[in-house]
Formats: sequence, C-alpha cells, structure tokens
Amino acid sequence: MIEFDISGFGQRTLHHLVLDYNGTLALDGRVQPGVFSRLSQLKSQLQIHILTADTYGTVRSTFGQTDYTVHVLPAGNECAAKAEYVRELKAPSCVCLGNGNNDAVMLAEAGLAIAVLQPEGVARAALTSAHILVPGIEAGLDLLLHPTRLKATLRA
Repeated sequence: MIEFDISGFGQRTLHHLVLDYNGTLALDGRVQPGVFSRLSQLKSQLQIHILTADTYGTVRSTFGQTDYTVHVLPAGNECAAKAEYVRELKAPSCVCLGNGNNDAVMLAEAGLAIAVLQPEGVARAALTSAHILVPGIEAGLDLLLHPTRLKATLRA
C-alpha cells in the first residue's frame, strides 16, 4: 500500500498498480530497461496488474513466470475493458500508467493516473485523462518508489 495526502489533490490509499504493456512497459514487445527491478521493489507495496491487447504476443513469455496478474484483453473495445478492470479493483485504490487511446478511460477512473511518454508517443486522450505526464516508464515507477516526489507536481 502507498498512502499520501497532497494539498489540493487529496488523500490516496493505493493498493493496485495497473500497467498498460505495449507503449508503456514495452517498446516493440520488449520491456524497457529498469522495469523489472522497479516492479520487484514495488510488489511488496502494490498488487501489480498488466493489461494488454498484446500486439506483439510477448507479454506471457515476459511476465508469465511472475506473481503479477497478466490480463490479455479480447480483441475489440480494449478501452472499455481496461476501464472495467480498474473499476472492479475499486478505481480510487489504483494507480494506472498508460500511453494509448485505449488507456484514456482507465486513466480517468484511477485514483492516480500517470501518462507515460515513450518512443511510441502518447495519445492526446491519455494525456488529458492523466494527473501527471512522465518522460518514460522508469520515471513513472520511480514516483511510486519515492511518493514524496508527487507533492511537487500535484499540490495546489
């Protein structure tokens, strides 16, 4: 669990880390450097969920042997499926990271929403649904490892 109370943003108690895979954790189906070590540190504080349409078919070979929840979405309306998944976890208790159009509603539902700008880019819908934009997945995960950093960005 990660807890914080930020003036103008409010109090949050986060239990779940929900991550988009391609474009957020991975580029061209390969996980970005530094991700595994950061997730390993965060798993003692947050339940980790990876949601994906799995464009490259690599998520199960990459994360199948971990204790993270990997959910491959059925084709069609991934945006609604991701948002529903977060709602079932109790959205205010979720921190979500994503970059795509199909992440926008999930980000809008989350207690803390982080848009990730990787080489693939970030969709405007994801950007406008997020509380924070970070320049890469490592920076986004580092905010959770050092939550006092959130204050400088989110306080009113």
